[in-house]
Amino acid sequence: MLFQELEAIHARPRPFAFSTARDLWTDDHISEKMLSFHLDETLDAASRNTAFIERSVEWIVSRFGVSEGVSAVDFGCGPGLYTTPLGKRGAKVTGVDFSKRSLRHATSVAEREGLSIDYVHCDYLEFETEEKFDLILMIMCDFCVLSPAQRQAMLRKFSGMLSPNGHVLLDAYSLATYARREEAASYERNQMNGFWSAEEYYGFLNVFKYEEEHVILDKYTIVEADRIRTIYNWFQCFTPETLGAEFARNGLKVVELSSDVAGTPFDPLSEEFAVVAELLRPFENV
Repeated sequence: MLFQELEAIHARPRPFAFSTARDLWTDDHISEKMLSFHLDETLDAASRNTAFIERSVEWIVSRFGVSEGVSAVDFGCGPGLYTTPLGKRGAKVTGVDFSKRSLRHATSVAEREGLSIDYVHCDYLEFETEEKFDLILMIMCDFCVLSPAQRQAMLRKFSGMLSPNGHVLLDAYSLATYARREEAASYERNQMNGFWSAEEYYGFLNVFKYEEEHVILDKYTIVEADRIRTIYNWFQCFTPETLGAEFARNGLKVVELSSDVAGTPFDPLSEEFAVVAELLRPFENV
């Protein structure tokens, strides 16, 4: 039995064969840890550090003319690190997230600041609205954790929700990230300083790479006294061309590249890059 369990721990799944995002974001212990990472101003973990976010917000406000009356939605808004400052600029803001804990924090901040921000608790793949948005955000490479089918559904959602002159801004992992990562296997008692459980556990990490698809998997297996859990963190890596092609197949055209969501000039060697997209007009050729 032990041999079979170890074989399962180290087994390589097909790309995006399993999704555990729902478990990750709804677990009470993990969501508490994630929120603490979000709110640590020095970390680039669950979200980027405060200095970067401030610079990013200023660029977004300038680049997209965020002001009174502009409507914006942030998919994966977390505790409101972008929605709050955009709301302070007068934008009509919607934040969508799967973590109740993060949204409680975001809502309390909005109430304290006197901001009217609409926070929606749901899996953003299931978010529906009749509203059109001038700016759609998906930041911290959230797009890269989605399977090809999920990405297609997300982009179709974006194109359906975007106002005629609106823009999408998201960031993605590049092939430089893919090249940097190496396959590995490791284990540790209470891995990541107790991140995965309030109980004692052993954590196994298997890193798999998929050359043809340019996909990375961090597969965490959490072994507790009374249960074994597996968490699959997928990372799709893109070139500007492959990401642009996915956008074009779903009614959107990439019109601008940068190295990040703070407008840093595009560097092909950067481990991430950001795209600005708009609706693909019917007469435009892909």
